[in-house]
Amino acid sequence: MTIKTMSEIFYHPIIAMQHIRDEKLKGTGEVLISLAILAFIPAASLFVGTTQIGWSLTLGGETTRLTTVSALNSAIAFYLATCISLTVMATAIYLMERTYGGNASLERCMNLTLFTASPLLFIGFTGLYPMLWFCVIAGMAGLSYSTYLLFKAVPIIMRIPEERGFLFCVSILTVGLIILVSLRAITALLWNTALPLIYL
Repeated sequence: MTIKTMSEIFYHPIIAMQHIRDEKLKGTGEVLISLAILAFIPAASLFVGTTQIGWSLTLGGETTRLTTVSALNSAIAFYLATCISLTVMATAIYLMERTYGGNASLERCMNLTLFTASPLLFIGFTGLYPMLWFCVIAGMAGLSYSTYLLFKAVPIIMRIPEERGFLFCVSILTVGLIILVSLRAITALLWNTALPLIYL
């Protein structure tokens, strides 16, 4: 997915979907580089926000900051979790697509995953100012737009009828929900054992 296509996601999403559908992919490595770069945004933003600014529950409320080592460990874990989650999601799409009449490559499925997850990854910039309600509102906006993109993109990029595309999207969202719940459980486990949060 090119930088031009990434920018089109926000002002010409249908055209961006058509570009992704028609572009010639050179291999998985090209998509993995895009994944690695986009996944870096929320992890780096949260590292800066939790060490330099600190998070708070309300605007102007008391802030809490993490030590650099604790924040770095959390940022690395968050980065790896994001990369693994997106890869698992793309693989699940690839394994399910034939059931709904699709015939796309794994690279195309990874591009679909990146395309629809891009708003959520870009919303990661809100981690620079980690005030709880600001991040929740921004996250909900990003999630809503990602869901809209998913329902629009699946029939176009996967070249399947809209009726099947709707059912396919519901299956994809179910997989995403399972991944999210699993990540929350793993995060809670890590914070209580291997990567405890250390505050200043």
